[in-house]
Amino acid sequence: MEPVIIVLIILVVLVFIALIKTIQVIPQASAAIVERFGRYTRTLNAGLNIVVPFIDTIRNRIDLREQVVPFPPQPVITQDNLVVNIDTVIYYQVTDPRAATYEVASYIQAIEQLTVTTLRNIIGGMDLERTLTSREEINAALRGVLDEATGKWGIRVNRVELKAIEPPTSIQDSMEKQMRADRDKRAAILTAEGTRQAAILTAEGEKQAAILRAEGEARAAALKAEGEAQAIRTVFESIHAGDPDQKLLSYQYLQMLPKIAEGDANKLWIVPSEIGDALKGLSGAFGNFAPTNGNAGGGGTSGGNRGTGERRERPPID
Repeated sequence: MEPVIIVLIILVVLVFIALIKTIQVIPQASAAIVERFGRYTRTLNAGLNIVVPFIDTIRNRIDLREQVVPFPPQPVITQDNLVVNIDTVIYYQVTDPRAATYEVASYIQAIEQLTVTTLRNIIGGMDLERTLTSREEINAALRGVLDEATGKWGIRVNRVELKAIEPPTSIQDSMEKQMRADRDKRAAILTAEGTRQAAILTAEGEKQAAILRAEGEARAAALKAEGEAQAIRTVFESIHAGDPDQKLLSYQYLQMLPKIAEGDANKLWIVPSEIGDALKGLSGAFGNFAPTNGNAGGGGTSGGNRGTGERRERPPID
């Protein structure tokens, strides 16, 4: 009985192993290559798959998602014989698992070598300045060559990016000096432009202020002249309405004399001829108030006659 039990146990183990090998679960976005006696049979897609145990074998499992592969810096010689180090990144995706398995031994290594060769060919036809400023052009040219070459390998190159382009140290120093000079130049231009704009705005402000000031002064002068004219007109009308005589005018002349003498710089007085007439009129006015007596009667009569003789007609007031 013991040999029979051992045989049964062996059979159960073999059946269990066969079931394990028969059922193959492929994850999503993955594929598996099945070979039968060393020959390609089929490609297993995602999900539950059944194969013949001990006859079918899984050759390779391939990830169908987009892959990112960075390559180390590669020294490349430009057209003007300068060595630059270029870092590249490749974004690729396996579209045909069978071709990726049987058409090339190691597609990652093949892509790297093809990238380096193509990059040297492209950069070799450009000078340093164009290399530094034409990344999009280099990326497009590199992607076109890689996509065409890797198509037969069942691989699609989606993107090619240049991470860094490092020129020689001496060239970097020269470039830094040039960039510093360009920044100083732009700063000087911006400063000059700002100063010019500030001067223009200041001049415009001063111009507007001068215009407003002149307009204000003109308006003030006009208002002042209008006020003075109105005052003169009012005084003139008041004089006409009061009908002043020569005595009042003489008194006003005498009141104006102290104002004429005001100021330390008045060395010369110009006395109008009307002042004499005013003084005569005023003396005549005071003479009328003098007391009369017997002895002075003739004098009073004479004074009155003299006053009558010196009296002048009052000039008409317009």
